[in-house]
Amino acid sequence: MTRIAGVLGTLRGFLPRRDDYDLRSWRQDLLAGLTVAVVALPLALAFGVTSGAGAVAGLITAVVAGTLAAIFGGSNFQVSGPTGAMTVVLLPIVATYGVQALPILGLVAGVILLILAFSGVGSYINYIPWPVISGFTNGIGIIIGLQQLPNFLGVPAEVAQHENILVASWNVIQAFLADPVWHAPVLTILTVIVMVVWSGQPKLRAIPAGMVALVVITLVSLLPLFDPVPRIGMIPQTLPEIAWPALNIDLTTLFRSAFAVAVLAALESLLSAVVADSMTVGERHDPNRELFGQGVANIATSFVGGIPATAALARTAVNVRSGARTRLAAIIHGLTLFAIAWFLAPLAAQIPLAVLAGILLVVAFRMIERHAWRLILRSTRSDMFVLVLTMVVTVLFDLILAIEIGLIAAGVLFIIRVSRMFRIDKEYLAGENFPTPRHATEEELATTERFRREDFVAYRIEGPIFFGAANRFFERLLKVDKRIRIVLLRFGRVPVMDATGVSALNDLLDHLERRNVTVLLADLQEQPKEILVRMGIVKRLNRDGQRVFDTTADAVAAVEAGAFSEPEATPAD
Repeated sequence: MTRIAGVLGTLRGFLPRRDDYDLRSWRQDLLAGLTVAVVALPLALAFGVTSGAGAVAGLITAVVAGTLAAIFGGSNFQVSGPTGAMTVVLLPIVATYGVQALPILGLVAGVILLILAFSGVGSYINYIPWPVISGFTNGIGIIIGLQQLPNFLGVPAEVAQHENILVASWNVIQAFLADPVWHAPVLTILTVIVMVVWSGQPKLRAIPAGMVALVVITLVSLLPLFDPVPRIGMIPQTLPEIAWPALNIDLTTLFRSAFAVAVLAALESLLSAVVADSMTVGERHDPNRELFGQGVANIATSFVGGIPATAALARTAVNVRSGARTRLAAIIHGLTLFAIAWFLAPLAAQIPLAVLAGILLVVAFRMIERHAWRLILRSTRSDMFVLVLTMVVTVLFDLILAIEIGLIAAGVLFIIRVSRMFRIDKEYLAGENFPTPRHATEEELATTERFRREDFVAYRIEGPIFFGAANRFFERLLKVDKRIRIVLLRFGRVPVMDATGVSALNDLLDHLERRNVTVLLADLQEQPKEILVRMGIVKRLNRDGQRVFDTTADAVAAVEAGAFSEPEATPAD
């Protein structure tokens, strides 16, 4: 019963609340919602077409997912729907299994998102390095651009049916060169020109360039000259039918693909929420509630013929900049799209696919984070390597593999960098020509001046002792001079140790004790001391008298008192 009560308590934390809304700001939310809907319409149609499911599926997804994710999500500004990154994952699945595979894929991905929400993994998004995210985003931008080639060049989509986007793009170019037709390319280029020129005029930016290009170039396409160009086609003016998703994909592929969709939805949504927070004052999203909202949205969308969805950064940014105050703005966006689909469907049917390709080409170009390239180029070569590697793997293989490889590469390079920070400095507290310890305090200098023994040496250890630096720790301290009988290891600047580091220390104790050398430890920080206690090192050192000291001064005083003047060999454990 206690466990059930805990689950119900967690569930209540994910449900809508009264404080999600402030009706005093309904005018600002209404204006923002209408503005986002105008921006979202061409993108919803375009991403639906690009995914292979069709414009209607994109529109349904924008309405249903956009509304439900706003109600149940964890951000007051997030706007969800079909996105370019998601189409990158979905297109190969559609090519292999058909559009019928998308509903069951969205259903399973939604369930996975709910599990991730209840597991509380939302906060871990902050552990993904920026070069991985930037490489991932740049790779998606390149893929979205390449995906527009069939509609840009007026080549049938069947020509581009290949799992590898580069091979598919090459096939499209060859097909176009074999039988070039210029109607579609002209419309696409005109669309891009209108968007670029319109966006470059500050006084005109209040009206979205994508919507202007959609209307203007669609009207141009009604000229008899452009009759041959493919168009969206009829959009039904009826409510979508609710149907149970059909299982027409093998289970192994289903779960792997659904997991990829869920991970992508989680990453894109949480990153978008972080950006939305940064654009506002005092707002903080609930990451696990956001995953819950995306899970609910994807499950619901799968029953009405939509495609998997996620939060959309561009639409979210427009929502914030348009003055949204609560999640009511995103709900109005969804309802507005529904009204547009219901009343303007016959007009939308005339939109050329080439115009949608032009809109998405501009979107893809803007996804290439040129400022990120400049900044990372100024940082480190390893960060640049991670960015390029993640981007290349994204384009050549798939998104989830790119994230995995990017994280592994970033982790390995981070370990190498941190291990290079590790150092051991010998500090003689004996002999006439001992060097002054680096960064020595007045107390340490006084200790050094009054205490001199030629058989005693201290080592100042700096940096974490973990598997990346354990071998260097062991090998460095094996070179203790044969005259030395007492070694003091000063751990004051060791913030952390892992099991490998403790194992290396244990091996070092075995080796030095066989040489009749007494090892003392001092200045242990909390984490190293805790793990040394748990793994028995402190007990081993202190079993024949105290050899682990709180401070260097305590250790030196014990040596001065002659506590270790005649060390005895201790058999290895």
